[in-house]
Amino acid sequence: MDVRTRVAVSAALTLGLLAGCGDDADAPAGPAAGSPAAQAAGEPWYDETTPASPGGTTGGTGSPCPVPVTFPLADGWTAKAIEPPKGELAEVVGEALTKRGGTTARCEVDGRPAGGGFLRIWAADSPTVTPRAALESFAAGAGETVAGQQFRDLRAGGFDATEMTWLATNPLVEEEDESRNWALAVQSAGQTLVFAVNEGLITERTDVLPAYRLAVRGLAKGD
Repeated sequence: MDVRTRVAVSAALTLGLLAGCGDDADAPAGPAAGSPAAQAAGEPWYDETTPASPGGTTGGTGSPCPVPVTFPLADGWTAKAIEPPKGELAEVVGEALTKRGGTTARCEVDGRPAGGGFLRIWAADSPTVTPRAALESFAAGAGETVAGQQFRDLRAGGFDATEMTWLATNPLVEEEDESRNWALAVQSAGQTLVFAVNEGLITERTDVLPAYRLAVRGLAKGD
């Protein structure tokens, strides 16, 4: 199974086994803010990508994305809480899908109805880990070969943030197939949060980056 196929299967499992019900997309989102400190067109950052149109907000206590920040949702995208699976498959797939490189998945923003992919939000298990260290561990935590890592510091809404991009390759497949990944980490209320998207079998960067840019540029403190 190549990397893109594995990504698609993982996404399907996440939706089928982990995603809770409900979304928080009925409230209008505020204006996005916090552009990257340096504009870098083209590979690997693609800052020329226009953020998606907002269609609501999520985050904060009682939302489908229970993290101490709020952020705008792209129009047509919905937030769903990630809960550990139950039953016979719990021990087999639970930790594999909810744990990665010292982080635990908190929620998933699903853009399939709008023709996009997925934005996932993870929380670092250690409250003292720095954003850069959290990103490095997260990238290495999927069991893939990681190459071409690049970092930059920027403002993400109301937060100082660190962003990382990298190429991931599954070392177990005969024909290597790289996928481009992006993730941004911020600290809020004693937690380090990681917002992550990637290209996959059924998604291009133009599918995932607009919603990702909207979310991270509109980050605000939650309750």
